[in-house]
Amino acid sequence: MSKKAIIVGASSGIGKALAIVLAQQGYTVGITGRRGEMLNEIKALYPEQIITMVADATHPKADEELDALVHQLGGLDLLIISAGVAFINKTLDFALEDHTNQLNVVAFTKLANWGMHFFERQGHGHMANISSVASRRGGRHAPAYHASKAYQSNYFEGMRQRFHKRKLPIATTDIRPGFVDTAMAKGNGLFWVATKEKAAKQIYRALQRKKAVVYITKRWRIIGFIFSNMPKWMHKRL
Repeated sequence: MSKKAIIVGASSGIGKALAIVLAQQGYTVGITGRRGEMLNEIKALYPEQIITMVADATHPKADEELDALVHQLGGLDLLIISAGVAFINKTLDFALEDHTNQLNVVAFTKLANWGMHFFERQGHGHMANISSVASRRGGRHAPAYHASKAYQSNYFEGMRQRFHKRKLPIATTDIRPGFVDTAMAKGNGLFWVATKEKAAKQIYRALQRKKAVVYITKRWRIIGFIFSNMPKWMHKRL
């Protein structure tokens, strides 16, 4: 029997690339997103293994939609939250900050909370989230994005602790990409930019090993270390 996975936010970018990799590895994959035509293009590649659901992660009934998708899949082993947004917001337009938080914090929390309760009832499973290297420190050009990704990383750390204390075989993987060639990679002077395909393959290997934290690509661990340990006086001058 094939393993079952759901990827929330899989119509493009890393989520799409991950759906393809999982299907290639024999998973049955439920993919969600707001753009049905793009989901159908992915399904056409592996029609027997991919199930689509047009859904908005910020919808009040997003959790009920996941219940319905699990029913279609016939179970769930792996939940990947790949829905997110990023804005360069130098003017601190509140509408952009609010939109970021509604998806990256409020909707993320509902999805992660749903996954936590589902796998606890089931007694096993694996949850993964696409956060960012940006989770390590604040950023003046996109403050809500940096803060929301820090929230996601800390939320997953809290769940990891929860599952450990309850002695439940439920894994959590905090995926921290650097620059990946997607629509979310914005700005000038980008470096170490990975293809979506390379990122997805590295993420898959990390999921197979049930790693708690993984930087994508691996060299971004260096940047994560620098960000985490940089003195405050130096960081504020960036």
